[in-house]
This record gives sequence, structure tokens and C-alpha cells, in this order.
Amino acid sequence: MNFTDFDQFCQYMESFANLEKRTGSYSVREYRLDRMHAILDYIDHPERSFKSIHVAGSKGKGSTACMIANGIKALGYKTGLYLSPHLIDYRERFTFAGSFIPETELVDAANELVRRLKDFSFHDEYGPTDPTAFELYTTYAFVLFETTGCQWAVIETGLGGRLDATNTIMPQASVITPIELEHTAVLGNTIALIAAEKAKIIKKGVPSFISRQVDAAKRVFREEAASVGSHLTELEIEVEAIATHTTDLAEICTITWKQMEETRLSLSMLGEVQAENAALALTVLKHLHLYQIHITEGAIEKAKLPGRMQRISVSPAFYVDGAHTVQSLRHLMNSFSQIHPGSRHTVIYGALLDKDHAHMIRLLLPFFEHIIVSRPGTFKKSDPEALFIMFKEEIGQNSFHRVFLEKDPLKAVELALSVTPVDKAILCTGSFYLAGDISKAFQIHTGEANNEEVVG
Repeated sequence: MNFTDFDQFCQYMESFANLEKRTGSYSVREYRLDRMHAILDYIDHPERSFKSIHVAGSKGKGSTACMIANGIKALGYKTGLYLSPHLIDYRERFTFAGSFIPETELVDAANELVRRLKDFSFHDEYGPTDPTAFELYTTYAFVLFETTGCQWAVIETGLGGRLDATNTIMPQASVITPIELEHTAVLGNTIALIAAEKAKIIKKGVPSFISRQVDAAKRVFREEAASVGSHLTELEIEVEAIATHTTDLAEICTITWKQMEETRLSLSMLGEVQAENAALALTVLKHLHLYQIHITEGAIEKAKLPGRMQRISVSPAFYVDGAHTVQSLRHLMNSFSQIHPGSRHTVIYGALLDKDHAHMIRLLLPFFEHIIVSRPGTFKKSDPEALFIMFKEEIGQNSFHRVFLEKDPLKAVELALSVTPVDKAILCTGSFYLAGDISKAFQIHTGEANNEEVVG
């Protein structure tokens, strides 16, 4: 097998079991680490050819990983960045600190992966099993960063941490962003259980860093770090205060450290959550001696990923954001209302089955007159019809709200544009899958294609 373009490789990868499509439980034959270890043994451990930083968490891990990678790259190191999922293009998952990697290098690494895996097989007590798509994508990232000569790579977990395919690296640092209830069918139905899964990226002798956490998660991380002998740095001990304000051009934030020094940043990624992500990224880089004040801060300011309160149109203002938990949506609405006060805006909303729909609906209603319920792709299970009914029931009879059901993303975009005055705003949220579909639909509607060499 010889690939001639990257899309060919991605199509081939999708022939393997794709656990990212699941919203329910996983079997032990699928969700495991021994098969991933066997793969890396077989291909001579490409992940050992570069230094790495491992990032887990419920929210903000992609943005934090991107900021850290940008900070390292700015110091002159060739730096890989592995993220998931992607918004529009699979290339978003494998970048040089956010910049797309040339097609020839992507294809060369794909062919190298297939060559190295020739004749690989794995057997357990039930017989032979194939690798999952995520295991292969993770292995591909390691091979890609090796073959392109990366000196550093920032690796984001896919799901959880303990049994995530990325948890086969021995990093220079383990980083954990805020914990929320998520993927409860797999990770557990309490904050403590979810934190316990994420905590397993903490390694013996490897420094670990956590953002400000709820007490239940904080206790778990402290206990895990103590038990394995990892020096734990907590953001809340490093930082006295974080003040931030969202504008239509940047997230303006001031981080006041415990020594009362201040760091003022103008972040390219909008949203109040980005201020804390930036503080965590700076803390990691400082402690790893990968920090030069003006260079590092400038790099973090420029860090950008799609789907993070990303404005895709100016008139009317049109944003896409992947917020899919109650807390992340609350932060998003705080930022959105700073730029667009009032309550007569339009939202395109869609969420997967395993989300807290009732609380998220109540967060949205005060801000939007037009509510368009759409389908967050077909990658994972959703029920837009049931969500539409939930909105109608919550609103009741006497309301200024107008609720629409439009599952097709292109028609949802056209509907949003038709009902929204130019002085009001449109927000798409609830799912990264929906954000990706709406972004693509908007490009089709406007006849524009995104050929940027940078992910954001």
C-alpha cells in the first residue's frame, strides 16, 4: 500500500474501529493500553525521539496545548502538536505548533507508518484484534514528529488519560486542565472518578501541573502526585488573580502572580476561559525553563485554534464555538454578552446525547430570540428532535423566542442569516462536530474556501 495524498490515508484509517464515534461504554478489548505498547515496541518507539508534554482535562486542554506549543516553537525548537478532534480538516490534528505540515511530509510519514507496521499482529485471550483508529492516529503522530525532526511535541489526550493511547509517552511534564462531568459512561459519573482517570498521566519523577480545580478533583491530583513521586504545581498557588475582558478583537487579560508581578496579554483566542489557559501555559513553560518574557508571551498571544469563539463573519457577527458542558457554555455566554449585549440574537445549537441539555438550554434562553436546533453531525449519536421539544417546553406559550428545527447545516446557516438583523449576532455552539459542520456550511454559502496554512 502506498498513499499519494493525505486524504487517502485518512480514509484508510477510518476502516479501523473508531472509538471517537461512541457515546456509550467501551469493551476492554477496545479501550486498553497493552496493544498500543505492542505497536510502539514493534516500530521501535518513535515517541522517544522527541521531548514531550502531555495535556489532559475536560475543558481547555486543546487551547492550553496550543499555547504551550507556540511558546516552545518561539524559542527556536521544531515543535509538533497533536490534538483531537479536528473541526474541519484532519490536518488540524497534526501540526507544527498550529501551522499545517506540508502535504509531502504528511504523506511520507503515512507511508512510513504502514511500512513499519507491516506484518504487525496482536492477540489476546479471545484471538487477534486490530488497532483502533485513534491508536493508529496517535502512532502516526509519533512517526510524523520523528520523521520531520521535531525536538518537542505537545500531546493532547483523546479520552480520559489512564487508558488513552497517548498515555504511552514519558513526558517532561504532565498538565491537567479543569475537570467537569463528561463522558460519564466511560470515565465515571462523579468529578472524583473522572479526575482519577485523568490523573493517571502523572508519572513518577515527572513534574505535573494543574489548573484551578474543584476540591474533589484537586484532592485526587494531590494524592496521585504524592503516590508516584511527582512534584505538583497548582495554578491557584502560583496566581493571585486573573482579570479578563472579551473584546471583538482580542481577549484582554491581566495575570497577577503571587509575587505581585503582572502579565498583561492580548490573546487571539476569544473567551474568558483563555485567560486561565494562558496562565497555566505560562506556568508550565516557566517551570520547564522554556520561557523568555517577551518572546514567550508574544507567542501565547498569537496562539489560535478554530472553534474557540471563532468569528467567521463580521456582518452579521457570526461565531462558532465547541462549548459542550455547562461550565464551558456559562463562560462562553459571559464573553459573548460582553461583545453583544442584549437578548435578541440567534443561536444555532446542537449537542450529543450524553450532555446536560436542560441546564444548557436555560443558559442560552436569556440571550437569544431565534433558536435553531441542528444536528451535530452523524459522527456520534444525537437527537435534535428531542432537543427541539425540550426548548419548546422550557419556553412555554408566552415568549418572544422563536424555535426552529433545521438539521441540515447549510440550511441552518441560511436560516440564521435570514432571521438575524445585521446589528445582532449569530452563535453556533453545543458541539465541536456542529461547529465544524456550520463552519464548512458557511464557507459553501459564501463560496469561500479555507486554505490557510495555520489551523486558526
